[in-house]
Amino acid sequence: MAKCGSIIVGLFGLVLLMQRGDAATFTVGGSKGWSVPSDNSAVFNQWAEKMRFQIGDSLLFVYQTSDSVLQVTKEDFSNCNTNSPIAKFTDGHTEFKFNASGPYYFISGNKDNCNKNEKLVVVVLADRTTKTASPPSPVAPTPSPVVDQQQSNTTVVSPAPSAEADQPRNGATSIVLSFGSVGALVGATLLLAF
Repeated sequence: MAKCGSIIVGLFGLVLLMQRGDAATFTVGGSKGWSVPSDNSAVFNQWAEKMRFQIGDSLLFVYQTSDSVLQVTKEDFSNCNTNSPIAKFTDGHTEFKFNASGPYYFISGNKDNCNKNEKLVVVVLADRTTKTASPPSPVAPTPSPVVDQQQSNTTVVSPAPSAEADQPRNGATSIVLSFGSVGALVGATLLLAF
């Protein structure tokens, strides 16, 4: 019986190792849905700025069939131009899936609603899960400290920080890898124990 339990825990650890972030669906406007904001503010954009959209994620627009959702260019977004959309959705329950990184612009198909801020900009993050072959960045040798012999105080000149120190880290990836690594460690330990 104990051996069966250790196998199950081991398989669970293996599943954690293979874990990959799944796509998410975000409902635009929450319970109010896709409609004119009640206070005429840019609530949709404020909401979107707090989110981290990725390729494969989807937006769910829920709206009255008297309204619509238009995907438009940046210029048409700024001007509430409803005449030449990239895509038009009128079914009242539209799921839009992001297939590339970059900005996406949405407005109401009703120009008056758009002018009352029924519009949304979403920025989809670049896919950082695949490694591309690129040459390593050159690393400058670390200079020796320079000491000023002329003054009684010693002056030390530190090397400039490397380019790697300036690059942001992706916390979400680190968390997934950490949980996967812990799960694999626990699973392997239990398998070896029996």
